[in-house]
Amino acid sequence: MLSIIHSAALLGIDAYAVNVEVDLSSGLPAFDIVGLPDSAVKESRERVRTAIKNTGLSFPTKRITVNLAPADTKKEGASFDLPIAAGILTAMGTLPTDALDGYLLAGELSLDGSLRPVNGILPMVYGALQDGITKCFVPYENAEEAALVEGMEVYPLHSLRQLVAILQNQETLQPYHVNLDNLFADDKEWESLDFSHVKGQENAKRAMELAAAGGHNILLIGPPGSGKTMLAKRFPTILPDLTFAESIEITKIYSVAGLLQNKNALIHHRPFRSPHHTISASALTGGGRIPKPGEISLSHNGVLFLDELPEFQRSALEVMRQPMEDGKVTIARVSGTLTFPSDFMLVAAMNPCPCGYLGSGDKCHCTVNEIAKYQSKISGPLLDRIDLMVEMPAVGYEDLQNSTPGESSAEIKKRVVKAHEIQLQRYKKEGIFFNAQLNAAQVEKYCPLGEAEQKLLKAAFSSMDLSARAYHKILKVARTAADLDGSEEITVRHLAEVLQYRSLDRKYMI
Repeated sequence: MLSIIHSAALLGIDAYAVNVEVDLSSGLPAFDIVGLPDSAVKESRERVRTAIKNTGLSFPTKRITVNLAPADTKKEGASFDLPIAAGILTAMGTLPTDALDGYLLAGELSLDGSLRPVNGILPMVYGALQDGITKCFVPYENAEEAALVEGMEVYPLHSLRQLVAILQNQETLQPYHVNLDNLFADDKEWESLDFSHVKGQENAKRAMELAAAGGHNILLIGPPGSGKTMLAKRFPTILPDLTFAESIEITKIYSVAGLLQNKNALIHHRPFRSPHHTISASALTGGGRIPKPGEISLSHNGVLFLDELPEFQRSALEVMRQPMEDGKVTIARVSGTLTFPSDFMLVAAMNPCPCGYLGSGDKCHCTVNEIAKYQSKISGPLLDRIDLMVEMPAVGYEDLQNSTPGESSAEIKKRVVKAHEIQLQRYKKEGIFFNAQLNAAQVEKYCPLGEAEQKLLKAAFSSMDLSARAYHKILKVARTAADLDGSEEITVRHLAEVLQYRSLDRKYMI
């Protein structure tokens, strides 16, 4: 009268195996679930009981004990409905005793016995495969997501009745297969956004190209209407395409967060997240009683765009400092410590003062104190972590009337991809993909300077009062500029171009 069904639970963006142990014994009818279940898991008693009855099967009038092992880890969510129901039916003898050996089960039951999709199927299936399980039953809406895992046979179910029919050999079901070529096929998502739509601002476009090619953070500073947001929204159109491994990693994060749409089982574009400036620090980094990914993790391998940067809470901005350096964020709670990946590119935009017209002649009427208060929300350590700072002047009438189209995103992307391929070849033994990911030792190895270049950088270091971090960032961006030119060496021209993007914090910040 004992059955064991294999399932899984989430811990961060990874999953761990859970054995759903069901025991039927004599005594007064009862239905208990143990093993640190949360409220959603406890409520599965009513969903399972009603679903079994509405499926046309009998529910045992015995003492039912369900243990979710390991019992010392908190379990949450409704994904245990299906394995609990299967465990009860197996213990009753309705299903063959060994029919579900080697299978992973996960899914939420409706009261009529139909199955609803659940979050986190992709990491659950990955974890099960690593534990030697090669078959799984999942809700039909999760089938495409689960089928992304190579080596796993995925059987999609519409209802509990269908599972019973299959295991009783009354129905056959073929494994679900996904066509990766179709998932990666071009779509219309970015068709309406193109760099050719941006009038003027050639210097800013060049800086965006540098940022895309090397994975660098960038800050755009300029008056209202100068095109900061317009450029930022077009930034994804020039980024290198995702690899399959990167897509899977991003998809795992979105699956855990419950942000996958049924039609998009695989995230095949680099994420572009643009939270409102009222966002809290915990929403940015991730949090909750059982922590979930925040905006910086949802931007992993993509772009986090912060518009009107000084309007964000200073506490929210400061929590990004460590993730920007480490490429991950660690969240500690009483229930445990979780680490989420957060290797993102920061694109930020801001006005130089509250009215936005500082440096634009007589248009600015802000006082020194107002400007200082506005700019003080952005700390020096945060600015130090930004690689490129670009001044964007107001767009002139001549630029707006110019009918000659600018360079398209496709043309810029070709150069970006070529530079990225150079970096992939250079760092294939280092475990990194972009120049921005170089550590101090790697900077010395891959960014050597000649005598003239050292002389220029030494003069800039003293005159601009640069930090050690800024010094390394200048070398990383200069390495990207050289890669875009196809040059093996970093030249004076590359350094001079990059140094102009480190002067704005001294010009504006009071």
